Amino acid sequence: MSDFPPVFSGCRYAVVGLGKAGLPAARALLSMGADVLTWDDSEAAREAAVAAGLAVGEPPMAALDALVLSPGIPHVLPRVHPLAAAAKEAGVPILTDAELLYVAVRRAGSRARFAGITGTNGKSTTTALLAHILEVAGVPVAAGANLGTAALALPLLPDEGVYVLEMSSYMLERIATLRFDAAIMLNLSPDHLDRHGDMTGYAAAKRAIFARQEAADTAIVGIDDALSRDLAAGLESAPARLVRVSGSGSADVGARGSLLADAAGTIADLATAKALPGAHNAQNAAAAAAAALALGVPREAIACAIASYPGLAHRQEVVANAGGVAFVNDSKATNADSAARALGCYEKLVWIAGGQAKAGGIDSLAEYFPRVALALLIGRDSPLLAKTLAAHNVPYREVGTLERAVAEAWEAAKGGLASVVLLSPACASWDQFTGFDQRGDRFRALARAIAEKA
Repeated sequence: MSDFPPVFSGCRYAVVGLGKAGLPAARALLSMGADVLTWDDSEAAREAAVAAGLAVGEPPMAALDALVLSPGIPHVLPRVHPLAAAAKEAGVPILTDAELLYVAVRRAGSRARFAGITGTNGKSTTTALLAHILEVAGVPVAAGANLGTAALALPLLPDEGVYVLEMSSYMLERIATLRFDAAIMLNLSPDHLDRHGDMTGYAAAKRAIFARQEAADTAIVGIDDALSRDLAAGLESAPARLVRVSGSGSADVGARGSLLADAAGTIADLATAKALPGAHNAQNAAAAAAAALALGVPREAIACAIASYPGLAHRQEVVANAGGVAFVNDSKATNADSAARALGCYEKLVWIAGGQAKAGGIDSLAEYFPRVALALLIGRDSPLLAKTLAAHNVPYREVGTLERAVAEAWEAAKGGLASVVLLSPACASWDQFTGFDQRGDRFRALARAIAEKA
């Protein structure tokens, strides 16, 4: 972060939670001239901060300009962290590092624009795709926040640059001045309800991505689900230009067959986009294209970039082929709505699912069950999933671990049961893994080991 001047000289921040975002944020704030005190409830994390040359200790709230709280640490529900409670009592703002990136960029004198992407599913793909489009078009771009690089670890961009930030609902709760020139809300389905209380609270957090937008800005909303259509209707009187996008229906930017188009004509042929299968990815592409157009990217550059987009790990990633059987890693599908998008792409498959189920389990996936030749269930809530599958006469086995699931999936698939083994768990991973990425990495390793032997 050395390319930023000391924009926070004289400011004092406490950074609490020293994981993926916290530690880089603390280092960046320090390099920008701030007085930084760090804290983590984990002793090992505190020791790592000391080793990195950071001051560690519980902060005196009255002296702080802000508390930079890791997105994963609650400040309201389900249980307020003690330091968040102390900050609120002292009237200290609780912020996310994306907010401070925006402040730093403006204090540094850059007029670089900001594009924000949120939604229950598809955020990472749309973020990466938009960044790829901008890069292909020759626009200086930096992408991160909830995806990849922590926000405050991104470089200072020139006036013509664009920051592309994936924004979770946890992060959107903690922005104060950040304004997005192009803001995308892809879809809404039940998720993180323990954190937001109910769907009303969750939707309100997501809608914050449109806060403070002005007439020159663009609000882009997916309309392939009812909750998002309602949200779009509520934005019609807002200052920003509203663009509705769809992967399968009529919209300002949408897919008509394989063609992505708007009122001016065809933007791209999605048949050339091998890393973007399914109607959900058509909507992701429509949203990214709408944002790129709003940011001034030529149509031909958008078409070229969509065709060359390489895809992301853990999102319908074909990781191995063995004896005519494709192993597909969709570990990022941590809820039923996300798993539905993958299940809808294959006519017949062996499905690996399970972990920590979200509200509603997999009941909403019933329309896809005829595609499942065999379900292999892992993790804590496999009995809950098994009950749903049994009620719909879906063949299944509770196998416990991913290792057993992959081995049994291979045996079933190579026997002719299906040509696809799909890991799309519809559940969180924390019962057996440190995250969806570790789960997906393990699946990839197991699948490639089978392919090598085959």
